[in-house]
Amino acid sequence: MTQATKKPANLSVNAMPRDGYVMAVDGKLKARYESEGDAMAAASKLKQSYPVLKVAVHDAAQRTYSAVDSQE
Repeated sequence: MTQATKKPANLSVNAMPRDGYVMAVDGKLKARYESEGDAMAAASKLKQSYPVLKVAVHDAAQRTYSAVDSQE
């Protein structure tokens, strides 16, 4: 697998991340990303495909969540 097509790292269910950005789906942390742009892009794509899901991006350094709205 090349660096450009590398899959996001899976998270441990028992530990909160300390750095990076994490996509949360229905309150559960799912995938970690290095940049906010990558995390928001993945979250937006998921929200467009499944608008019923509650999708947010968690900033581990600031310990804040940003909800992702469906763009209809």
